Amino acid sequence: MEVVAAAAAAAKQKTKKHEKHIHLFYCSECEELALKVAASSDAIELQSINWRSFDDGFPNLFINKAHDIRGQHVAFLASFSSPAVIFEQISVIFALPKLFISSFTLVLPFFPTGSFERVEEEGDVATAFTLARILSMIPKSRGGPTSVVIYDIHALQERFYFGDDVLPCFETGIPLLLQRLRQLPDAKNITIAFPDDGAWKRFHKLLQHFPMIVCNKVREGDKRIVRIKEGNPEGRHVVIVDDLVQSGGTLRECQKVLASQGAAKVSAYVTHAVFPKRSYERFMASNSVGPGDQFAYFWITDSCPHTVKAIGQRPPFEVLSLAGSIADALQI
Repeated sequence: MEVVAAAAAAAKQKTKKHEKHIHLFYCSECEELALKVAASSDAIELQSINWRSFDDGFPNLFINKAHDIRGQHVAFLASFSSPAVIFEQISVIFALPKLFISSFTLVLPFFPTGSFERVEEEGDVATAFTLARILSMIPKSRGGPTSVVIYDIHALQERFYFGDDVLPCFETGIPLLLQRLRQLPDAKNITIAFPDDGAWKRFHKLLQHFPMIVCNKVREGDKRIVRIKEGNPEGRHVVIVDDLVQSGGTLRECQKVLASQGAAKVSAYVTHAVFPKRSYERFMASNSVGPGDQFAYFWITDSCPHTVKAIGQRPPFEVLSLAGSIADALQI
């Protein structure tokens, strides 16, 4: 046993020696997540940027210790939470690769225009394509093209929106959910539900060892009603899985139909909790009509820092941090 333990320790030490030392810059609203990422790995060193503005409101930015990162591996943790903050971050993102660095990785956990990827009639603007093309123009570093790390992008075909001068790396938050589900007292009674066929296509292969339910929306007169397309929730702890939530209307309707069909509990997981206009409040336990109207758990990640700051860990919400996953992705 001692020989095995010594061999394992030696292998771990060898792995650490081959880890890249990463200088991680970050935007202001990602500071808490950046601290968690750095705490997840000895190979990550935080760096800073002075996020200032001129009197006219335009950015007055300064990258600290710019000379010291020459020849080093550099990453930037971004959050495009609103159009107002994108320009200043894009300015830094375009400047960092030109500082004679060895490689550059952009970590953009939430690709915010991902749900605007289709042109359904002439005149529609697919802003998912626009943002992908902007990021495709990031200058190359001395080591080559920029790697762009994105979590659970809304539509898988969006990988083809990026040009050949960047390397998009698509990660997922599902392993965090799986880890949390294994900790539940009723872990053996879990069924996964998808609110539509799109969510099933994105996630079912990652969750295929669970029983599954697929819901869909059907039109009844002027209304679109959520129905169970396949699967049985009776007596099960049903966890609804999707990539993102906005107003939460679809999740709420799914919860109601699952509960009405005999689900013992209903919970939800989304990677990106956007929740504009404080729409998360409709899920708070204090705003529930009764026990049958409540989510047992609502798991989110910290891909949207503003939401995490507003919600905290107030029931039924629990935040599953992407920090460890991001630290691992930076070693790819």
